Amino acid sequence: MSFSQLGLSDKVLAAVQAAGYTTPTPIQEQAIPHVLARRDVLGIAQTGTGKTAAFTLPMITRLENGRARAHAAHAHPGADA
Repeated sequence: MSFSQLGLSDKVLAAVQAAGYTTPTPIQEQAIPHVLARRDVLGIAQTGTGKTAAFTLPMITRLENGRARAHAAHAHPGADA
């Protein structure tokens, strides 16, 4: 599986690729889709396996999408967000 299959935004994917990462670790592969779906996640893995990225990459994607929706609703009053 690749990062592009996990549902991350294009900007986050570009940053991940620019940092040299091509394949998610097992904790990332398992956690990212659940975080994007707003589910609670408890992950246990060894140091250095990418736990921090497993939670922050989808959070950045969610924040990016939330800002875009808020901006669009503000630009078009009365539009559904």
